[in-house]
Amino acid sequence: MDLAHGLGGGGDLPISASAAVLGGSAALIVSFAVLTMAWRRPRYDNLLGRPGRARRGRPAPGWLAELVDAPWWTRTLRAIGLVLLAFALWCGVAGPDDPGTNPLFGLVYVVLWVGLVPGSLLLGPVVKALSPARTLHRGLTRLLPASRRDGWWSLPAWAGRWPAAAGLVAFAWVELIAPGGTTLPVLAAWFAGYAVVALGGAVLFGPTWFARADPFEVYSTLVAHLSPWSRDHRGRLEVVGPLHHLSRVEPGPGLLAVVSVLLGSTAFDSYRESASWLRFTQANPDGVVLLETLLLLAVCTLLGGLFWLATSTETVVRGISRRTAPSYLAHAVVPIVVGYMTAHYLTLLVETGQSTLIQASDPLGRGWNLFGTADRHVDLWLSLHPELLATVKVLAIVLGHVVGVVAAHDRSLALLPPRRHVTGQLALLAVMVAYTFGGLYLLFGL
Repeated sequence: MDLAHGLGGGGDLPISASAAVLGGSAALIVSFAVLTMAWRRPRYDNLLGRPGRARRGRPAPGWLAELVDAPWWTRTLRAIGLVLLAFALWCGVAGPDDPGTNPLFGLVYVVLWVGLVPGSLLLGPVVKALSPARTLHRGLTRLLPASRRDGWWSLPAWAGRWPAAAGLVAFAWVELIAPGGTTLPVLAAWFAGYAVVALGGAVLFGPTWFARADPFEVYSTLVAHLSPWSRDHRGRLEVVGPLHHLSRVEPGPGLLAVVSVLLGSTAFDSYRESASWLRFTQANPDGVVLLETLLLLAVCTLLGGLFWLATSTETVVRGISRRTAPSYLAHAVVPIVVGYMTAHYLTLLVETGQSTLIQASDPLGRGWNLFGTADRHVDLWLSLHPELLATVKVLAIVLGHVVGVVAAHDRSLALLPPRRHVTGQLALLAVMVAYTFGGLYLLFGL
């Protein structure tokens, strides 16, 4: 089983590419038309100092807020993160170099990479809460002078989330392109480098480094802005609407790069499974790694470049330059990423996730049953219902794009002068329709 991909292709699903593409694009255009007629002022709080008309978040239930804020709860989550790290290290050191037996590959490519999406949607920034890197950093700082425990230097503002974007590209390359990406030596080398960069950067720049540079934490935190859990200005837990929460994504350098890599790597993964690309690589076996690396970078750059062009050419309000305007709108790509990731990796998460849990009971292949799951079998119910699977995939992509259009429209009303509220959004709408068209075509047409 190829752990880097979902099971089944678009050709196996009972929905034609033309129907999926036309339906998705039509839904997006209709949504925009409705918004422009019924939505003429920002409705959600934004970062421009102009609170929207929507109701603010409600305080979370008292018992839940007390639980989440309790020191013992925080320590428990950190301990769980360390236990998971220890189990992964044990599997990597003592387990067989075989994805069919060793659960480490599923833990990395399914539980961590794909599972953080539903986990963050339901629970908030789970990677930040469980992060072994953060816990280890807290231990390391005890060896440093008190004046240096928050870092030796401040992370420059221009760095933004660019380190996280670089880390996401590196992980996508290992997952999708690297020879031996599902072998222990390659996986060990990548995570050894990750540990050095994460801990070294945190020692130099303090905990801010994790929020800006850790690829998994940055990804999880962005997705968590679609969850119902947030913090108010006093740090208290509250329940908010997803669109209200999404508007709180902090703009800045590298944000567009992060969402472009997330969207572009998934699109690249779909295209590299196409018959045309497989025929090309089979006819040109030499240099495939280089070609795929260049293609991955090109796709991410193209998607990010189109968004930048669509959002940096319009006149915006005073105080926001054209150069920085794309970062104020890039949060609208987050629901698109979530929708496409759901559609692309749904079967992988459900079915290979089960396989990983089964393998976890016997990680060394010695006939153990540590967690009572070794005798279970993977339930292929989802793959055996292609109509439902196809419907869920289309709905995930379309819903993600519609939410993205709503978020972009609401922010555009605050950024653009009144006379440009409609015409100023047409270029961005065109790009989002292109994203929808391309995403559905790659998923169903190849």
